[in-house]
Amino acid sequence: MGVEGCTKCIKYMLFVFNFIFWLAGGVILGVALWLRHEPKTSNLLIQQIGDKPAPGTFYIGIYIVIAVGAVMMFVGFLGCYGAIQESQCLLGTFFACLVILFACEVAAGIWGFVNREQVSKEIKQFYDEAYSLTQTGSKENRDKALPVLKVFHETLQCCADRSIQVYMQNTPLCKDPIEPFSKDCHQKIDELFSTKLYLIGIAAVIVAVIMIVEMIFSMVLCCGIRIYSVY
Repeated sequence: MGVEGCTKCIKYMLFVFNFIFWLAGGVILGVALWLRHEPKTSNLLIQQIGDKPAPGTFYIGIYIVIAVGAVMMFVGFLGCYGAIQESQCLLGTFFACLVILFACEVAAGIWGFVNREQVSKEIKQFYDEAYSLTQTGSKENRDKALPVLKVFHETLQCCADRSIQVYMQNTPLCKDPIEPFSKDCHQKIDELFSTKLYLIGIAAVIVAVIMIVEMIFSMVLCCGIRIYSVY
């Protein structure tokens, strides 16, 4: 026989939370795909100086988020089906998947917090390398680096890193910069990537809360099904 009373209420609440979880997975997947193909980020990360490409740490993180979104959609569907069918096996599998996902999310969150400045740091180093080649490199290296700087300046609406003593006022890229192009490129790089990491962090916290609630509900429902199956 099916569950009754409060357990039946938990069954439908679990279904609703799983549906929200499934939707959250879809939203995370969509946002991750947007971050992967967002014009500003893509314009910077497809650059290369000669044979040296721009750092790909940011994209590695995005690919992980894409995988998490896809797994969340699968787990959410599994939870919805298990709740409606009142299947202890499916609910147990669902709970195990949630625990693994939650552990992975906590580990990724700790890693992301510790390395939160790494992405910006690598991009700034890439920018500085291109800049230094335009000042001290050979003509061949300058020809490779100038297009990279041009993309950085036009994409970020900046002119030069204020921490670099020699400014680019005498180069075609930054001659007589107007106000929108007068900002420090390091500052603009920090703003671009910190905003995106902030969005990912908010999404991770919301998903973690939903997962904790679902783990509690799934265990209560599983115990309720076991009790009612005796009668």
